[in-house]
Amino acid sequence: MSIEISASHHLAAKALDYRAIRQDMISSNIANADTPFYRPRDIRFEDALAEQREKILNQSTPKLQMAQTNETHLSLPDEKSSSMAKTFFRDGHMARNDGNSVDLDVETTEMSKNSIMFNALISSMKKNSEIFKSVIDSSSKVS
Repeated sequence: MSIEISASHHLAAKALDYRAIRQDMISSNIANADTPFYRPRDIRFEDALAEQREKILNQSTPKLQMAQTNETHLSLPDEKSSSMAKTFFRDGHMARNDGNSVDLDVETTEMSKNSIMFNALISSMKKNSEIFKSVIDSSSKVS
């Protein structure tokens, strides 16, 4: 049985989920470094977490609305229709002769940054749990 400490705890848990997904994507990019025509994928971590923050904490981020001055203009797609995180192709690097654009230096750097953030999230969640535990322990000693 899991006890949810607070809404921010739930948000941190979602952040861990997205960090794990990102780690898997980066690992997949590295594994496909020799696959012809492979393009590296990534997740827009900040966008995915902002959507979860809006859901969990009921805090919305103000958005600039695009004016539609003519009915023949295309309307913007509803980005919130999917609960899945948005993935994209991380291009911008020169493709090799086989069409593969994976840059191992970029991938290993992104993996290191993601690992550091994952470990920082785990540390903060442990620290938060220890604070609640100490409050509960000290309150039981008073009575």
